[in-house]
This record gives sequence, C-alpha cells and structure tokens, in this order.
Amino acid sequence: MKLKKIRNLVIKFALLLLGSAIAAVGLEIFLVPNNIIDGGIVGISIISSHLSKLPLGLFTFVLNVPFLILGYRHIGKTFVISSLFSISAFSIFISLLHPVAGLTDDVLLATVFGGIILGVGVGFILRSGGSLDGSEIVAIILSRRSFLSVGQIVMIINIVIFSLAALALGWDRALYSMIAYFIAHKAIDIIVEGFDEAKAVMIISEEADEITELIGCRLGRSVMTWEGQAGCSNEARKIIYAVVTRIEISKLRVIALEQDPHAFISVQDVADVTEGSFKKRAIH
Repeated sequence: MKLKKIRNLVIKFALLLLGSAIAAVGLEIFLVPNNIIDGGIVGISIISSHLSKLPLGLFTFVLNVPFLILGYRHIGKTFVISSLFSISAFSIFISLLHPVAGLTDDVLLATVFGGIILGVGVGFILRSGGSLDGSEIVAIILSRRSFLSVGQIVMIINIVIFSLAALALGWDRALYSMIAYFIAHKAIDIIVEGFDEAKAVMIISEEADEITELIGCRLGRSVMTWEGQAGCSNEARKIIYAVVTRIEISKLRVIALEQDPHAFISVQDVADVTEGSFKKRAIH
C-alpha cells in the first residue's frame, strides 16, 4: 500500500508538472506575444506585466500566494500544496519561455491554438487536484456566504478583468481574449471529463431481469438493480441503473425497447467515473 501511495503521488506531481509546462507554452508562445490574456489571476498578471514591464512569472506567483494562504484556511492543505507546486512550476516555465519568440503573428491562430494548449495544460492540473488560479478559491469561499454560485462569481471577476484588458490592450485584444478563454475552458472540459463522455441510464421495466442480462451480454456492462414502487398504483417495479459511453446509448435503447416497448428510460450526464473496468467493454 505504501509503494502504491508513493507511485500515485509521483504520477500526480508529474502530471501537475506536465500541465504547468503545457499551460506555459500556450501562454508564452501564443497568447502573450499577441497581447491576448486569460481570465482570473493569470489575466491580471499579464496586464500588470504589460503595464509595469516586470516579468510575468513574478506576477503569476506573487499574486496567487495570498489566495493560496486563504485557501489553506478554508479549503484544505492537499489542494493548496498541489496548487502551490503547479503555480511555482508554471511561473518558472513562463520565465524560461519568455525569451522565445512567438510562433505566429496571426492573432486568430494565436487565440485558437493558445486557448487549446492553455486549456489542455490547466485540464491536467485540475484533474490532478491542483489549480493555477487563485480567483477560483475566492469564488468558492464567497459562494458559501452569498446566493451566487462559484461559476457566477468567476464570471463577474472575469468581466472586470476583460474590461481592464480593454482599457490596457484595446477592445479588439479584449474580445480575442474572451474567445481564447472560452476555447480554453472547452479544452479543460475535454481533459477533465474525457472524450468518452459517460452517461447514467435509468430504466424502469417489467422485464428488468431480461434487460439486465442483455446489457451484460451485449454491452459488457455491469448494472445495478433495486426495487421501486409506482406512485399511483403502488405496484412494485424493478429499476435498472447503468453507466455507459454516449456511443452506447442508442444500442442500450434498442436493447431495452426490444425487450419492453413500454420501458421508461432516463439518460443523464456523468461528470466522472472512477470504476477501473468502465473502458474495458466488450460489445457483441
């Protein structure tokens, strides 16, 4: 168990380091040379560096430290240690890459590819339990004390940041920055949630036993069943629960409706699956 913990810890920090390096490439090779910013503390750091001519890596580290201290008190030690490691590595990589010339002068290309690469890097960091942005810590803490959600608070913070970018860099660069931010977040979603988006399926049917067996045989998926009760008639009903990939949804529907044309089927998105055999499917 101890060796396994050490191995998992090494893998975690290796991914945090890789994510920091990738994010720094997206920022310093694509976005910053074209005066395009990201949201959050990184965006404030870019604006501050642009106005003061001081190193960007210095700002990304120094501006995040107060929020990490705040996070230590309110969120937890493990998250703060992972974030501190990521931010430190990110700041170092930014400093190392700063003398390197930008890859393209085309603002649209820089926006798209910079956003993608930055998002991939941040996605690896988030998936490994860290963060590059102290503003998210503030949003988590404020959401506990207000009616606003974390997402709404982050949005308000970024509206202010992109408005400042418009004043410092011009409206066209602020608008490109918004596009880059949107692209980065889509890339983050793909890395964190994966390409094979999981779906949770609930089936209520009088033929539950037969459908359960067919799902196991034809999709290679394990399922869970339990007893339910109809609201009006109080009749007993078996409920089937299974998690499949989105490409398997249509086949599962066919399996259920072939066996019971009156089956009730509900499909929902699943953000994360931690069962090791989920991807080891055998479709016949």
